[in-house]
Amino acid sequence: MPLSALGERIMICGPSNSGKSTLAVALANKIGAEPFHVDLFRHLPNTNWEQRPDEEFHALHDAAILRERWVMDGNYSSLMPQRFARATGVILLYDSHWANFRRYLWRTLFQKDRVGALAGNQDSLKWEMIRWILVVQPTRRERDRTRVRAAGLPLVEVNSMEELKRLYAEWGLTRQLSV
Repeated sequence: MPLSALGERIMICGPSNSGKSTLAVALANKIGAEPFHVDLFRHLPNTNWEQRPDEEFHALHDAAILRERWVMDGNYSSLMPQRFARATGVILLYDSHWANFRRYLWRTLFQKDRVGALAGNQDSLKWEMIRWILVVQPTRRERDRTRVRAAGLPLVEVNSMEELKRLYAEWGLTRQLSV
């Protein structure tokens, strides 16, 4: 599918550490839109992923989706209905949960200024996140795929890092790994 078929408001969904934030920045640069990382709406800057109050989180998200052009990465299923209502296309990323786990270790231990990191980056390894990546997320793959397909938006499904690399090449995207 050509990139233009996804329109000017693109959602990127998928499991943690699947490359959503990096893709969001690359796409936003290509189409002249602003990249938004839902994790940064949810969590307070200069913390170790401390959550914002729900009202503030929802307000930040809802203000961003009202913009004319955006690329937004992240899930947060409670906010997906309003995001689907404004989105013009969706990209669903998947890869092996072991590959996602390796990327989690790498980014947390060594990639302090990565795309999608919280300001002040006080990130640390968390057992809760390890469990989420290795145990919980793999069980949600089909549910997530069904939800995204049901939205009825133009959809690109990417099922491996090799497919994602081909998509970068096909669409002429440039990866920016750090901020």
